[in-house]
Amino acid sequence: MDIPGPEPQADGGVGAVAAAGGLHLYQLRLHAEYGPVVRFQLPGADTAVSVADPVLLEATARLDKRPERLFAFLAPLFEAGNVQVMPACEHTPWRRLLLSVLAGRPSHERHFARFTELVTALADRWAERAGQGPVELQKDLTALSLRMICEYALGGEAEDPDRVVAAFEEVLTEHLGRLYQAPSPGPGEKHAERAAEALAYLRAVVDRVVVAHRAGDRADRSDLIGALIEAGERPARIRDTVMVAMLAAHHTTGVAVSWTLHLLGRHPGAAGRVADELDRVLGDRAAPAYADLRRLTYLEMVLKEAMRLYPPGPYGARETTEALVLGDYELPAGTTVFYPFWAVHMNPDHWPEPEKFVPERFTPEETAKRPRLAYIPFGLGPRGCEGAALAMVEAELILAVLLKRFRFRPVPGHEVTPVERFVLWAADDIRMTVSPRA
Repeated sequence: MDIPGPEPQADGGVGAVAAAGGLHLYQLRLHAEYGPVVRFQLPGADTAVSVADPVLLEATARLDKRPERLFAFLAPLFEAGNVQVMPACEHTPWRRLLLSVLAGRPSHERHFARFTELVTALADRWAERAGQGPVELQKDLTALSLRMICEYALGGEAEDPDRVVAAFEEVLTEHLGRLYQAPSPGPGEKHAERAAEALAYLRAVVDRVVVAHRAGDRADRSDLIGALIEAGERPARIRDTVMVAMLAAHHTTGVAVSWTLHLLGRHPGAAGRVADELDRVLGDRAAPAYADLRRLTYLEMVLKEAMRLYPPGPYGARETTEALVLGDYELPAGTTVFYPFWAVHMNPDHWPEPEKFVPERFTPEETAKRPRLAYIPFGLGPRGCEGAALAMVEAELILAVLLKRFRFRPVPGHEVTPVERFVLWAADDIRMTVSPRA
């Protein structure tokens, strides 16, 4: 049976994506029109098949190959080969090592106090400027999330954290600009030169941290660089792994928290329930201990519902290495399989009234009623996000500190419009009035 979809266009699909306002909105439109499985043109992949049915997604869950052309724009960031598309035989042990660090409680606890200091410093700055106008959530919170991952990936040992953050932003602006074919500010050659210098600086910083670890015999399985050294990884792969950790987390946590605060600002009942839970669990303390997070069950439900409505990474992609049966369709080897996270999360068959903000969807009882892959904010299968557990810890910590201290209200007349810029961004930021809780 032929897979339904729009007629092919000479421009390879660029015009259709642009006309929809971005790939994430285009996916929503395609699945609303053609059903749960859609064939469409994707720049960099010729023809792709998008799957928004969580039951059908199960057939793709073991795919362990990413389409190389879609990730080619990241290749210049890596010296040991493009880590995003490494073959399965190399990727599996590398992933196992990353999960042993990123998903482990020892690693989270080791960095939790420093994360708390960074979040508290931002809260202090917001408290000092109370009454001086709205806060731009995404600007401040993505800067915080980048600072947190720099602390994590480099073990808090960067000599100049501000310069590391600035250098990484310089590199991302250049390389993500190529993905979206966005003109860089200023002369192109000059900007490319600055990005190359920033990348060289970041690699040098990582090298110095690696040398310090080796000289001090400080390998630690709860430390990313220490674990890589202990595993015998070569210097280029260590640098690449640190870079990919920073890349994956550079904005996602801050964006997820921003959308959560946006939704709570529009649902004061849910915001009040979060505040009550924080008061009950934390008492007079301004920040949670690591062990407190498991008791903040409603806060976790709110965060999950926010990531359902606004998944920070709006899609993923795999490539079939052999023929794959997908319901009534057969996909030949070499097919790009597209995971439209947003369309999956808005599938009305599994999310009644999907546009509504209902944190109670994530009670254990409600979760048990849904297919396993109905909720995939961190992707799925062997190429899913290794840092998912760490990201949840970071986001819950940030929300707990901020919501214990502040109330967040929408700025009248400020329109919040989602746009896709590698992560699900707001076109003109998310501006909110931040005031201390009584």
